[in-house]
Parts: sequence; C-alpha cells; structure tokens
Amino acid sequence: MALLNSMRRNVCLGFQKGAFSAGITALKSKFSAEALKLETSSFNSGLNFELSEELQQLQDMARKFSYEEIIPVAAEHDRTGEYPWDVIKKAHALGLLNGHIPEHCGGPGLGILDGCVVTEELAYGCTGIQTAIEANSLAEMPVVLAGNKEQQKKYLGRMVEEPLMAAYCVTEPGAGSDVAGIKTRAEKKGDEYVINGQKMWITNGGVANWYFLLARTDPDAPAGKGFTGFVVDANTPGITLGRKELNMGQRASDTRGLTFEDVVVPKENVLGKEGLGFKIAMGAFDKTRPPVAASAVGLARRALEEATKYSMERKTMGKPIFMHQAVSFMLADMAIGVESSRLAMYRSAWEVDQGRRNTYYASIAKCLAGDVANKCATDAVQIFGGNGFNSDYPVEKLMRDAKIFQIYEGTAQIQRMIIGRELIEKAKMTTM
Repeated sequence: MALLNSMRRNVCLGFQKGAFSAGITALKSKFSAEALKLETSSFNSGLNFELSEELQQLQDMARKFSYEEIIPVAAEHDRTGEYPWDVIKKAHALGLLNGHIPEHCGGPGLGILDGCVVTEELAYGCTGIQTAIEANSLAEMPVVLAGNKEQQKKYLGRMVEEPLMAAYCVTEPGAGSDVAGIKTRAEKKGDEYVINGQKMWITNGGVANWYFLLARTDPDAPAGKGFTGFVVDANTPGITLGRKELNMGQRASDTRGLTFEDVVVPKENVLGKEGLGFKIAMGAFDKTRPPVAASAVGLARRALEEATKYSMERKTMGKPIFMHQAVSFMLADMAIGVESSRLAMYRSAWEVDQGRRNTYYASIAKCLAGDVANKCATDAVQIFGGNGFNSDYPVEKLMRDAKIFQIYEGTAQIQRMIIGRELIEKAKMTTM
C-alpha cells in the first residue's frame, strides 16, 4: 500500500498544451537563435508515451502478480467456477484492489489511468478473475462520485480495511441496455425507502458486502429524474440470491440474479438526492469503461503472445508456421489491434483524469478494445488449429472469455450509438 500511496494521478502520458497551427513557422521566426533552440525542443515534445517511473513499478508488480498468482490457477477456476477468494485476498494485501478509493477513506486515490495499467496486467492472466476484482470499481464509483463524506467513509473505508466485495445492481431481466426500462421500485415511507424488484446478471452478486442499487422513485418522471441511487447492505432482510449463472466464459466471476422484497433502506443511504440516480449510474461509466477496455486489451495481448509463441513451435511443410504469410499476416493484424486499442484506452483514461468529460473517448475505447479482443482470440484459435479447439490449450478459454466484452457495461451497439450521438453534438457546436 505504501507504494500505491506514492502514485496518485501520475502524469504518465503527458499530452502537453501548446499552440499548434499553420503559423508555427511564423511563430518560430520571432525568437532569437538561442530561444529558437529551446522552443524547438518544446515543440518536439508534445506527446509522451512513456509511463512514469512510479507507474512502471506498479505495472511490474501487477504483471508479476498475474504470472505468479493468477495464471497458475486460472484454468482450474474456469473449470470449477469457484470464486477466486485466495487470489483476491492476496491482491488486496498488495493494494491491487480499490486503487481509486480516496485518501480520506484510507485508499491510495489513484487515477483512472493508473488503474487501467494494473487492469491490463491482471486481465492478461485471467479476465474472469480480473472481472471479479474490477466489479468492485463499478460498484464503488457511484459512491466516489456522489456519496457524502459519511457514506464514503462507511462504505469505501471498509473496503480498504479488509478484502470485501461490492456489486453494481442496475441490470434487470427486461432492462439491460434499456436502463430507462428498470422496474424496481423504491417507495418512500417516512425516513425509509421500501424496495421491491429484481436484478439480473449482477457481477459479485453472491459475494458482495453491499450493493449500489438503482430504483425508480417517481413512476411518472422521465429516466433523468425518476430514478434514485441507493447503497444497500447485503445482509438487509428481504434480499434473496439467485443461483450462480453458468456462463460461457469468465466463469471465475460470480454472476447471478437478486430479488428485493420489501427491503427497507434508510434515507441516509440515498446517494446524492432523490431523482439523481440515473445521472449517477451513467456517470460512473465514464470512469469504469476505460478499465473494461484495459481488460479487453490484456486478453487480446495474451492471445497475440500465445499465438506468436505457438507459431514459432509448430511446423508445417518443413518450417515454422509463422513463416507462412497467411499466419504472419494474422499475427500482424492482431498486433495492430492490440496497439491501437491500448492507445484508445489510454486516451480515454487520461481525459477523465484531467477532469474532462470523456464519454466519447470511453465509448470508443470500450467498443474498439472489445471487438479487438474477440478478433484476436478467434484468430489465435485459428492459428492453433485443432489444438485451439481443445481445452488443454489456453486460447479456447480466451475465445470464450472475450465475448462478454461486447456485451457488459454497454454493448458494442450501445457504444456506437453513444459515439454517434457525441459526433452529432460536436458537429452542431462547430456549426453554431
């Protein structure tokens, strides 16, 4: 934790400000020869793609943890679906969980980009285990954004003190991408709210200590004013856990439905104020979609490296298969995807760390990285051939794990809708 405490909001990808225009040549001519020499240096250093020394150390620690603690057990957790408590406890002890929790709650207060660097390394080992870890961030982010000091200290502080998990309860059986279609109701009665409804596909649902829950408090108001966000302790009477879902991939994470029947929550557990829930829930995505993209990048990188290694070992027609142009071109396309999606992810994280709205970049990163992860995993299976279709080799699992990146935290289609909407808004502003 001491190491993490020294790494708050590192300027690790510095997009330095400056005047860039067609008049650069004219601008430079105004300086003396000595000044021009100095100015030339600054003009040539507008972008920096190197991680800071501190963030590099954090990346190395996460990578070491992935190789030593995650990869050796990933296949077994995938086979059994057992929740990775042992790995989570070790990650918590190292400070690899909850890095974004503010300092006043005992956390390190890391930036989103810092967290994304860690996420990519953990996801390289197993995205199922990483998703179990990352689900904490999604649940906690509404409290970080909208919780008062008392709520933050109470619910975020405990996450630092011991290895606890939390869950983000928004999706319902009939309301996935259509968040406005949520049916769960919260009715105010005196100083309490009584909640009734069902949630579905809730990651960490069966192991969470508390939930962020979105419920409708005004049946007649539009989504932007009709929903309220609550923090709900998992041991509150009236909460029933559904069975753990048997998913295609990422089986180490705990995904299930939850039923809320006359669940009583005190008014002190309302985040922000009544009617702001939709804004809070959606606002969290600007900070959590970059880490989802980072996880997809980690999987894509693993697929590329496994396929490259195999192509150097496997021989056909008297030579390693990487020497066949058909295979080398597939590997090249995989590398293009990994590098480009990582840059998009870094940009989306860096933007929000600068205090700017990053909705446009977050959706681009999440959409691109999810598509790249699926293509890289599929191509890796193809390069492995028959072995790739066999569970004794790692790429079969990667292909199953990859699909969810095009579905959760907003489908690939929803991301394209958001990007299109943002493009139109930008176009309107430039034509006004």
